[in-house]
Amino acid sequence: MSKLQAVILVCAIGFCSSAVAQTASSDSRGACKQDYDKYCAGIAPGGGRIIACLNKQHDQLSESCRKALDSHKKQ
Repeated sequence: MSKLQAVILVCAIGFCSSAVAQTASSDSRGACKQDYDKYCAGIAPGGGRIIACLNKQHDQLSESCRKALDSHKKQ
């Protein structure tokens, strides 16, 4: 395998991983939108603050949001 082929392969794998991560986070956003509005509306996005806020409210969250957060933890 040439160096160019190796670089292309590494880049392709990196882009695929990013796409999967973005899909998972967009699914989580949809599943947790109402819970976010109810419990964490004042939290500024970034640095994992919203996920931390939702995790603090874990027992009060909708089932779909709890599942999305739990699957996010496994990744």
